[in-house]
Amino acid sequence: MSTNFSKLPTLKVKLLNEFAKVPFYGSDFSAGLDISSSIDTVVPANNKALIPTGISVSLNDCDQNDYYLRIAPRSGISYKNFLDIGAGVIDVDYRGEIKVLMFNHNNTDFKINIGDRIAQMIPERRNKVNIELTDNLDSTERNEGGFGSTGI
Repeated sequence: MSTNFSKLPTLKVKLLNEFAKVPFYGSDFSAGLDISSSIDTVVPANNKALIPTGISVSLNDCDQNDYYLRIAPRSGISYKNFLDIGAGVIDVDYRGEIKVLMFNHNNTDFKINIGDRIAQMIPERRNKVNIELTDNLDSTERNEGGFGSTGI
């Protein structure tokens, strides 16, 4: 059984330097496109780094009101090295270089080489809401119960 991708929006990718790589799906059923570092760098122990990918993108041939791109961790690299990704929303009208904010929660530095897959970029549908100012909210069984109020 083959997968038909012909009706999907097109992600246009601009390579900004000689080390940039086109994002790719690791398998037919991958949710995210793997994105790679365009530099050699180190994410210091118990710290963070902003890692350039050398790409900029556009989803301008689809309904721009429906999509954004989410930058998410790759499970293997995160699990094995205690890494996480932050600031992961790329608005559909952004045309600058995609950079990955990587947090290193380990006690040792994490070395990244040019071309290493560092995160994944997931196209997602965007939802908007109408905003209404009010003095009263409807009551629920939980009400103001916060962290842990629904169980562990």
